[in-house]
Amino acid sequence: MLHYLLKRLLSLAVSLVVASLVIFLALEVVPGDPAAYMLGINAQEDTLAALREELGLNGSVLERYLSWAGGLLQGDFGTSYTYRTPVAEMIGERLWISLPLSLYALTLSTLIAFPAGIWAASKRGSPVDVTVMGVTQLGVAIPNFWFAMLMVLVFAINLRWFSAGGFVGWDAGFLLAMKSLTLPAIALALPQASILARVMRSSLLDTLSEDFIRTARAKGLSKRQALWRHALRNALIPVLTIIGLQFSFLLAGAIIIENVFFLPGLGRLVFQSISARDLIVVESVVMLLVFAVIVVNFLVDLAYALVDPRLRGRR
Repeated sequence: MLHYLLKRLLSLAVSLVVASLVIFLALEVVPGDPAAYMLGINAQEDTLAALREELGLNGSVLERYLSWAGGLLQGDFGTSYTYRTPVAEMIGERLWISLPLSLYALTLSTLIAFPAGIWAASKRGSPVDVTVMGVTQLGVAIPNFWFAMLMVLVFAINLRWFSAGGFVGWDAGFLLAMKSLTLPAIALALPQASILARVMRSSLLDTLSEDFIRTARAKGLSKRQALWRHALRNALIPVLTIIGLQFSFLLAGAIIIENVFFLPGLGRLVFQSISARDLIVVESVVMLLVFAVIVVNFLVDLAYALVDPRLRGRR
């Protein structure tokens, strides 16, 4: 297990270095000068040069990369070009919205998908199975931003059960804050729940056809007992993969939903920073999201080893 853990940690470190290089170089080739954007088209060249020097834009590509990467290692994300405040503070404020929203959506997705997938697999070929598969196919096909706008129309405008957008803040109380995140979380969760339910059903059906399940049935276990005692655990590896990918997507890919509901989260921060050519914010937020994705995948790998001990001995 220790060898397995060290190998995964090395892979994590290499992935982070490569990701930081790709992110930095990708934004370097984006046309436009942040200093010119901030001062306007009529700015004097000496003023532009002074601002570039202040922002640290005059160094070579290697110098700027090393300065940025070294700052990240020390927890220093730099200073926003536009807002002139530390990027770490901006990220910290937005993270307290995006992270709970992602966890809320992932929890809803899992609570919906697991029972639906298990129920459909246990009733294979029945009307229940057909209904679950039909509903999940619809959930996969509907874009989450369209579903988000539909929920705003129904639950915020017509029924007035929820606000149409915005975030009341955690100071207003946990329940009110979570209520503000409920419609965005549902909009994010339902398409993901549809995918997860289909994977759960498919993985369970594959496992139920294995020889060890037939052996368990031959020893006297009922279909229900074989499913819960043996099949479910062995079917979890592809499901864990999807859950890990979904959390990464929910954290990094909620930019559209956050803009639909006017939530001041990381996705909206990236959108605003791209519009303002605030590249230091974009680089830092994207790097943080990549870090989250890689760490989640690392934790999923560890979960594999816990679910299936055979993986620990692989080199």
